[in-house]
Amino acid sequence: MSDRQHIHLIGICGTAMASLAGLLKQRGFHVTGSDAAAYPPMSDLLRTLQIPVSEPYAEKNLQPRPDLVVVGNAISRGNVELEHVLDHRIPFQSLPQVLHEHFLRGREPIVVAGTHGKTTTTSMLSWIFQVAGKNPSFLIGGVAENFGTSFALRQSKHFILEGDEYDTAFFDKGPKFLHYFPDTAILTSVEFDHADIYKDLDAVKTAFKRLVNLVPRCGYIVAYDDSPSVDDCLSRAFCKVDRYGQREGSAWRIRDLNFGKADTSWTLEHQGLPWADLCMSLAGEYNVLNATAAAAMAAHYQIPAEAVAEALSNFKSVKRRLEVKAEVAGVTIIDDFAHHPTAIAETLKALRTRYKQRRLWAVLEPRSNTLRRNIFFKELAAGLANADEIVVASVFKAEAIPETERLSTAELVKELKRRGRHARECKDADAIVESIAPELREGDVVAILSNGAFGGIYEKLPARLTKAA
Repeated sequence: MSDRQHIHLIGICGTAMASLAGLLKQRGFHVTGSDAAAYPPMSDLLRTLQIPVSEPYAEKNLQPRPDLVVVGNAISRGNVELEHVLDHRIPFQSLPQVLHEHFLRGREPIVVAGTHGKTTTTSMLSWIFQVAGKNPSFLIGGVAENFGTSFALRQSKHFILEGDEYDTAFFDKGPKFLHYFPDTAILTSVEFDHADIYKDLDAVKTAFKRLVNLVPRCGYIVAYDDSPSVDDCLSRAFCKVDRYGQREGSAWRIRDLNFGKADTSWTLEHQGLPWADLCMSLAGEYNVLNATAAAAMAAHYQIPAEAVAEALSNFKSVKRRLEVKAEVAGVTIIDDFAHHPTAIAETLKALRTRYKQRRLWAVLEPRSNTLRRNIFFKELAAGLANADEIVVASVFKAEAIPETERLSTAELVKELKRRGRHARECKDADAIVESIAPELREGDVVAILSNGAFGGIYEKLPARLTKAA
């Protein structure tokens, strides 16, 4: 395509779609987009990029007629713009197709995949490459705070990208990452997730096995060392595989892990010998694993331990990953992109290590396709039980989930109380703010857990506390 052509993105406010929009604009295309509702951080990013976003979806958003339409994977038949595209035979592609054809050809894709941790690990790896002077291109499913963006397009041969196992588009139900053809890959974890498109854990593993099968013999995989599912996915790898974690015998082993008040430190061993003493501001064992995976992959690209240590020491984080949104009257309000019971458990454990002896609140919106279902009821209850006070909102768009499959928030609250926790159910963000604001006291930490806008609670709760102060 000519770089003067017009590309329109339907569903532009998705994390990956907004990043693609930025890449396309950087390449010189005229870029427009539309979405049902725009909210931070991607709405802020698009505004900064001066990419116009039309709300809501409408046929008029496709006037004048674009040369190409990119259809986001959240867009289904019946969407008014998609129907117009099909009726008028406007050329269309998926996000991964566009990435592969216009950005990855001729480069060396480094794909970070896994059920958990891929956004943070991709951000860490990109920052390590940047500090080491390799100036990588990257695409991340979130805004990396060190860069202030979720994408970059450079002349370097290295393209680091987050490999999403979710489906590609309404016309391609395979995982996005199968379009990226990685030279090297990180595999952080494999668990059952995305219950709307995967039948069971075996189906998820099949997707990751296909990713592993794409890595050439001369390639390289870094993979977590303590997961039978990961073991299974790697069983037929043709390339070199190094494992990382805390198990004896792993190529990259974490030792002497220490959680401080303001930082986390550990010694990283390679093949049984000390490789680097590492320290970062992020809390949580899962972030140590993320950083270790990034360090191992960086070493494969001849980045020295000193550069890795420097990059991690000043690595900030990713928007919506343990992000401190506000501190009002001694109350710390944290936003975390919660999508799975394992992620919720690890987030709350991390907050326990960082905010010791402080009362911890978990405010959950069951919004992801996994959390809205009852398949992980026991695991969700166990994860939330890491908090002292738990508040559960109504299931997001509950009517879309069959009642027999739907999470019962009433039963969840009952189970949490059985476990000795203070738990309650509130309908929505406004009801939650009204309920908990009078009870919050100096020293409290409130973790808001949702993968969406959650009715503006991130702004409403601090505003209410400020008014009361």
